Amino acid sequence: MDRRVRRRNSARGGAVNATVTEAADRIALAARNRQPIAPVRTLIGESDIDLAYAVQQELISRRIEAGAVVVGRKIGLTSPAVQRQLGVDQPDFGVLFADMDMSSEPMVPSHRLLQPKAEAEIAFVLKDDLDGEILSSEEVSSAVDHAVAALEIVDSRIADWDLTIADTVADNASSGLFVLGADRLTLDEFSPRDATMRMYADDTLVSEGDGKACLGDPLLALTWLARTAAAYGNPLRAGQIILSGALGPMVPAPPGTRIRAEIAPLGEVSATFSYKEHL
Repeated sequence: MDRRVRRRNSARGGAVNATVTEAADRIALAARNRQPIAPVRTLIGESDIDLAYAVQQELISRRIEAGAVVVGRKIGLTSPAVQRQLGVDQPDFGVLFADMDMSSEPMVPSHRLLQPKAEAEIAFVLKDDLDGEILSSEEVSSAVDHAVAALEIVDSRIADWDLTIADTVADNASSGLFVLGADRLTLDEFSPRDATMRMYADDTLVSEGDGKACLGDPLLALTWLARTAAAYGNPLRAGQIILSGALGPMVPAPPGTRIRAEIAPLGEVSATFSYKEHL
């Protein structure tokens, strides 16, 4: 458990531990049964971010104990459009596990998802650790090995996406699955801030935006994550994949949908969601 959560739990004792356990149990049950649940803010409050991250960490620890492998992080709620969609006003982060990567799969398994939505973003792959709480933008940029186009398939265990910031943080930042594109560029070859995005659902344009929609620059989002993750005692590590945040509004991705994003100059990335007969 991270430093902030340890301090919080020490200060508030067993009541916090019981609350964290109950909230984590509810979210885990929703994931296991594929049935969304009522918001957990009724347990943890609407704005207690530290407590929400404690729930997230409890769920992550359970998954790791069961054999899951962490491969990176995701930054959520970086786009003003997505923040408006969910009624929140700040970013958050979650953990990516190896079994969330659908890049080499012919179809996204819809049966693993409850209420999926898709968003297009830039993914960074790190070549160095970022383990300081005070990190310059130059240090963060120099730690990036390359970037690729990505689709994040966000999902929520909370019914009807009825979220506050606490609900989504507790629920691993509403993580689902992800798909990475094949083309790689270094930061010497393009500027993430100037990237442009167009996303299609079954060849219909459904979302568009650019790098500036992601906290003004996806590298600023990465810097925010690096500092925040270090402050929570679990810094970013070399080799990790970082989904830096949406470049435009997220869209529903029901079974049978084909989502394709063009992120210039990074190229295309696409995903086809399985029909029920493929589940």
